[in-house]
Amino acid sequence: MLGRVITSDVPSPLAVIFDLDGTLVDSEPNYFEAGRGVLARHGVRDFGWDEHLRFVGIGTRETLETLRREYRLGVPVDELLAETNHAYLELAGTRTEAFPRMRAYVERLYAAGVPLAVASGSSLRTIEAVLKCVGLTDRFAAVVSAEEVARGKPGPDVFLEAARRLGVEPGECVVVEDAPPGAEAAHRAGMRCVGVPYAPSVAADPAFGTAGLLFPGGQAEFDAARAYAWVFDGSGGR
Repeated sequence: MLGRVITSDVPSPLAVIFDLDGTLVDSEPNYFEAGRGVLARHGVRDFGWDEHLRFVGIGTRETLETLRREYRLGVPVDELLAETNHAYLELAGTRTEAFPRMRAYVERLYAAGVPLAVASGSSLRTIEAVLKCVGLTDRFAAVVSAEEVARGKPGPDVFLEAARRLGVEPGECVVVEDAPPGAEAAHRAGMRCVGVPYAPSVAADPAFGTAGLLFPGGQAEFDAARAYAWVFDGSGGR
């Protein structure tokens, strides 16, 4: 299936902002293993992959607040967060991989002189560790964590802060996202969006209806050349 393109008269962007987990890097298996291990230590032993997919695109703290409530855990959310971050960092620093086509997209934008940023629901320490692991640290002029702003996705705060740090207006930014909360956050920030669903089953989510360019099949369908063209002139080749 070809990516869906909405063409319009749009200005060339001055910046592109990437979500991290599930968009730039394949970190969800690591998050799943870390979260499953933490929950198991607190008596929850039936947490599966399908359950994990409910929280793709949502910040770690928000995810743990929901799980703590649903499983009626008596542990403070800050403690769960510390345990999860520790477990995840042990995995992320050694076995995280960037999606090959997304890496090619980053390199093409970087070579063209487009300022790039990462805006993620992960902790700042986690973002930095992952970018170092995949060798992309120096490609991004700004890195923003949800822990640095008032609201995580679907709030627009991380994207607005990324635009501020890059010194550009929100309307001059393009966001690359894999999850409905992130696509909604981009729309609320007044930014164009390239949607690359981590789970193709969510491609029909209304939030992705606001994405100007959508690859319903996710990473397997993503085309860096088409996405590059669309960023600059709203086209991408039908």
